[in-house]
Amino acid sequence: MKNFFLALTLVLISTTYSETAQANNVAKSLCEYVSVDDKSRLRSYLKSNKLKIRNIFDAVQCNGQNLVAFAGSSNAIETGTLMLGKLPKSTVEGLLATITSPELTEAANKRING
Repeated sequence: MKNFFLALTLVLISTTYSETAQANNVAKSLCEYVSVDDKSRLRSYLKSNKLKIRNIFDAVQCNGQNLVAFAGSSNAIETGTLMLGKLPKSTVEGLLATITSPELTEAANKRING
């Protein structure tokens, strides 16, 4: 019986660790694609992993910034504009204060105002 609980515990720990490691890899990849402004690879990565920006946006940070603010500081206009288009308008309104790029600020205002 002890062996059963030990095995069960090991399985649960390895599953939890694996999910955490995978989440870290996803965040790292997203940050890399945004930093080099590679819109097509970002889209492809999201699609191949069955992810949506609106679902993962709050969980991913790059250098302590949200993805859009990171895109602005990295001068990644194409990927930043893509993300702004995929996020709900209410989220974009909340992001305006964090965006430092004039181009992304303009794209955010267009998204909010239609």
